[in-house]
Amino acid sequence: MANGLGDRLRLLRAERDLTLAEVAEQTAISVSTLSRLESGGRRATLELLLPLARTYAVTLDDLVDAPATGDPRVHLRPRRTQWATIVPLSNRPGGTRVFKQVIDPRRCEPDPRSHDGYEWLYVVDGRLRLVLGDHDLVLGPGEVAEFDTRTPHWFGCADARPTEILSIFGPQGERMHVRARPK
Repeated sequence: MANGLGDRLRLLRAERDLTLAEVAEQTAISVSTLSRLESGGRRATLELLLPLARTYAVTLDDLVDAPATGDPRVHLRPRRTQWATIVPLSNRPGGTRVFKQVIDPRRCEPDPRSHDGYEWLYVVDGRLRLVLGDHDLVLGPGEVAEFDTRTPHWFGCADARPTEILSIFGPQGERMHVRARPK
């Protein structure tokens, strides 16, 4: 057992002005066991820690000084490219991928490319210029474009401000399916 836990247990007991005998009475843990926990001579178990956490009115995580954890399902690691900051919002190898992108306004010269897949773009903020085949479009906040990425395409800022978009890309041509529409 880490000595840190024993020190925390002793500190919590002292802050509450309790004796080992009083804690033993409240937790049904023997004075000897409590003393060994505080000195590091006894390994802590859930069976011992749960009544102590209740007695000291702290969470189990606080009692054992557990490190803070984030949501294990999403690991946002922004990636900076020459023209944008890209934040992957999903992690599905080979499947549909979702990204948040903040596009730098310096990206203004169209250079259409094509590749396998299907893309859906939603403008969150700013104005997006989308060159799609022979079409040159400008989309504003709340507007969406979807297209087969085998069509030569390019997108960037339509003006001197950064543009924030959400991108859903299906590398095997997966498409979005709208199942509910307002009347």
